[in-house]
Amino acid sequence: MEITVRTAGQIGNAILEARKARGWTQGDVSARTNLRVATISSLENGDTGIKLATLLTVMAALGLEFRLAERGGSVAIEDIF
Repeated sequence: MEITVRTAGQIGNAILEARKARGWTQGDVSARTNLRVATISSLENGDTGIKLATLLTVMAALGLEFRLAERGGSVAIEDIF
């Protein structure tokens, strides 16, 4: 599944939907990432104060990939850094 997100709220909703699709609770994500449940909740609620490293940790736990889109295609984050 590929979706496009442009806001913190959309990112949070995508994380929430991916978590629910796996049948996981926020506690399950917390246990897999060593992050507090409150942090998972903040991320899912679209908090703009979440660190990029935190977002990437949660995405990795959920098996999600972060891509930056360009017109005509997309670029993997590994290709940028």
